[in-house]
Amino acid sequence: MTDTVVSSATKEVVIGFDRPFCVIGERINPTGRKLLAAEMAQGDYSRVRSDALAQVEAGAHMLDVNAGIPMADEPRILAEAIQLVQSLTDTPLSIDSSIVAALEAGLAVYKGKALVNSVTGEEERLEVVLPLVKKYGAAVVAISNDETGISEDPDVRFEVAKKIVQRAADYGIPYKDIVVDPLVMPIGALGNAGKAAFSLIRRLREELKVNTTCGASNISFGLPNRHGLNQSFLAMAIGAGMTSAIMNPLHPEEMTGIWGADVLMGTDAHCAHWIKRFREPAAEGDAAGGRGRRERSGRRGGGGASGGAAPETAGA
Repeated sequence: MTDTVVSSATKEVVIGFDRPFCVIGERINPTGRKLLAAEMAQGDYSRVRSDALAQVEAGAHMLDVNAGIPMADEPRILAEAIQLVQSLTDTPLSIDSSIVAALEAGLAVYKGKALVNSVTGEEERLEVVLPLVKKYGAAVVAISNDETGISEDPDVRFEVAKKIVQRAADYGIPYKDIVVDPLVMPIGALGNAGKAAFSLIRRLREELKVNTTCGASNISFGLPNRHGLNQSFLAMAIGAGMTSAIMNPLHPEEMTGIWGADVLMGTDAHCAHWIKRFREPAAEGDAAGGRGRRERSGRRGGGGASGGAAPETAGA
């Protein structure tokens, strides 16, 4: 079974086939967030700080850090954001940029083994990103598109992923350090997008033996009740073999779907995480009150087994 290990200076996270699903928090990204973009460009990282802490509190195992701001010094901002986040939490990071200089700036200051987001199947991109991944001993997200764009045919996307895995091997990067994004399409535009994604995830797992990730909310783009649909998608994708997602952990619907899937897939041993999250604490005096009720019930029922059992079950 394939394990992809990423780490901070003091904490290791493993993305793997037989591991709990890995949630990669997406919130530290100025794309579509004008206020965050303006603040980061001015060197104000207060919102980065709060977003980082909130996502970890909500259950994120990793955090994606992006500084894609037009006309800004992205390498400097990305490096500063990474240093700040690493000073706040030991959660491992995904370093996210389409600019190679920014990726290198982030990797140069990162403490641990990062996840680089991302490389595509484009030759130009492969030739500049893969050497960086090797140089810094990182893992990398491989996105299943190339010079021809994003194919609607999942078989084509599989072949692009296979090409990236093979090219990475040429640079000495093992398949266990590659996490493939099969590119989940919006179900509102392509009615077979869900079935296609699940089929492709299974092939990536069984044939290439790689871990997988995706932008989880892509599936529900343009539809109402997106969180409900995302929840269903995530649970089914985990059943198909997906091992991580870049997503917003602040939405309880999606997180509940993931935690439930972990239980049902057997990666939450003894349901321990589920119980910790959802068991209501006993109110003060409940134990004594419950005992008193059972004793009284036993007296009324003559002490028979059935007379004592029902109240105990109800009070459990």
